[in-house]
Amino acid sequence: MTGNSGRRTVGLDDAGRGSIIGPLVIGGVAVDDEGLRRLSEIGVKDSKLLSPAGRTRLNLMIKDIADKVVVRKISPEEIDKYVLKGIKYKRLNYLEAITMGQVAADLDPDIIYVDASDVDPERFGRDVRSTLSKDAEIISLHHADRIYPIVSAASIVAKCERDAAVEKIAEEHGYFGSGYPSDTRTIRFLRDWRSTHGEMPSFSRKSWKTWKKIDSKSLDEF
Repeated sequence: MTGNSGRRTVGLDDAGRGSIIGPLVIGGVAVDDEGLRRLSEIGVKDSKLLSPAGRTRLNLMIKDIADKVVVRKISPEEIDKYVLKGIKYKRLNYLEAITMGQVAADLDPDIIYVDASDVDPERFGRDVRSTLSKDAEIISLHHADRIYPIVSAASIVAKCERDAAVEKIAEEHGYFGSGYPSDTRTIRFLRDWRSTHGEMPSFSRKSWKTWKKIDSKSLDEF
């Protein structure tokens, strides 16, 4: 770990937002000025641009460099509650923002860089701020994980945690591919599960419109 020189910078990002299986994971990474420099040196980048081996290697290095790392998992059940029952602007984007705020609060930030999921990044930043008691500066942008190494680091941490969660589900219930609606292996698994068990699996997001497509389309149409 680095020391505590300079202001404390925090990066926030998610993994698994669009998946129909498994949790949405929020990762937060806090570093000092020296830590920021070291993150740039090791070549962190958007987790989606890295191989699994590359993510694993960098994840270990990030945890060694960071002053603190915090990860939170949002379960399918909690996601469904917000998607199905939330009022306008208080659904998935809001759930993600307030969870990011909770993660940031655990990291005691002076400045926060966040990859905004909302079409309105300023609104997303305000929602993140709403859960903070400390008056930290917030930079909320689309594709922040491609711009700021601190957000890239959070992206990697979140993706590694998400991958581990998905792997555990697969070990318990069988292989289902990536867990995303674009994956025909995932769709086949869900269709077979409901046919066999008569219900949607507890580890899936029941609020996803994908379920309607599963009922109305053949696998060839996905």
